[in-house]
Amino acid sequence: MTRVRFAPSPTGFLHIGGARTYIFNWLFARQHGGKVVLRIDDTDRERSTDEALQSIIDGLHWLELPWDEQHHQSERRTKHVEAAEALLAKGLAYRDFTRQNALPEAKDAAGVWLANPVMRELTRDESDRRASAGEPFVVRFRVSLGTDRTITFHDQVFGEQSRKIADIEDFALLRSNGSPTYHLASTVDDSDLGITHIIRGQDHLTNTFKHILLFEALGGDLPVFAHLPLLLGPDGSKLSKRRHGEIVSVTNYRDHGFLPQGIINYLCLLGWSPKDNQELLTRGELIELFKLESVNRTNAVVTFDEDSEQSWADPKALWINGQQLRSLPVRDLLPYVEIELREAGWRLPQNEAGRKPSLEATVDLIRSRFNTLKDFTERGAAYFNDTFPTDIKAEKNLNKEGVRESLRALADRLATLNDFTSESVETTLRSLAEERGMKAGLMINGARAALSGQSVGPSAFAIFTALGRDCVIDRLRKV
Repeated sequence: MTRVRFAPSPTGFLHIGGARTYIFNWLFARQHGGKVVLRIDDTDRERSTDEALQSIIDGLHWLELPWDEQHHQSERRTKHVEAAEALLAKGLAYRDFTRQNALPEAKDAAGVWLANPVMRELTRDESDRRASAGEPFVVRFRVSLGTDRTITFHDQVFGEQSRKIADIEDFALLRSNGSPTYHLASTVDDSDLGITHIIRGQDHLTNTFKHILLFEALGGDLPVFAHLPLLLGPDGSKLSKRRHGEIVSVTNYRDHGFLPQGIINYLCLLGWSPKDNQELLTRGELIELFKLESVNRTNAVVTFDEDSEQSWADPKALWINGQQLRSLPVRDLLPYVEIELREAGWRLPQNEAGRKPSLEATVDLIRSRFNTLKDFTERGAAYFNDTFPTDIKAEKNLNKEGVRESLRALADRLATLNDFTSESVETTLRSLAEERGMKAGLMINGARAALSGQSVGPSAFAIFTALGRDCVIDRLRKV
């Protein structure tokens, strides 16, 4: 069975680069009927925090792409140490007792440190004696010196990759405090958990050669590797939570009103696209169409301005989210809108004796111009709250000669209607305009301004029925 893993380190929030890696893993696993393993790489106890872990979990839950298993590396430390001891017993690793900054050096032609020849040559008895005496040491993997072998593997994105073993240093497996390094813990867990495909960022590509040596030494099956190109910020630097801050966190998009479907669709198109270049994709379509071989090898740039409230997100991301918001079946959109309205403390429209449509009808009416869920409480405020802003052009429409007086007269007539529908409202308004010698358009634009605070939007007569008779009469009289 196909088994993939996503292995975040709980040292900060989940940023969109990590989210894209998770999404690609999830799509690949679901396409092949496989399993997704969430493995929390928390061996760095000094930097790992519960708050960071919760932020990562919250971000992943929000994406609505569930994983099948969850593990914590810190709970598997015994396995890591046992693996290091097994390598020591086989002579494939050695203890390095050299104090920091006192390493006898063996370097390659470029001057890069490769090994500690003095420690490599220690007998096992001498090594055991010094360890038993309490002398601190680092356990290093014994890379074969003087070999002409080249490690080669096929990366599903970047193609054939190779590196000479002679250019790989004796990398650490256990630190002097006994904790496992990333190389050891990651490889042991990938092997023990039966991971068949390792899909991760390009910045780990060079580590793969060391991991292949470890897989071979530990006797584990070699997984398939796929490395994803990086996401870059507007300044061309690697996108990171340290450099760019909260603006690149997944939860920031959530808090700004993005839909999970919107951010998933957007992130998938950063470095990948289906053959027909389709841009708007459902989850089912993504599962069907995603191919690792179709991932671009070039890095993708995420455009944003962290100092601008208007340009905080990539315009392409906002466009895609808006398209998803408008095309999603309204019943599927409703739960997200309800959460947005409840958090704002606003009412949810319900059927009232046939005079007002349900929340579903209201949402479907007004979403055509919206890009985020925040638009429902900002641009759509009038439909859910009695306090809402009036834009400048709408105010001008209200202030045109005779409009306010005509709207009050309209309110009086609407109060006497037996059947409050779009058709009956339109008939009443046009009849009143004709009686008063006024163009119907002036009264329609004024009514739109009075009821919604906006000069453009859905059909003016649909607004009447969306708000309901009592609300309409109240607002027309107030202006």
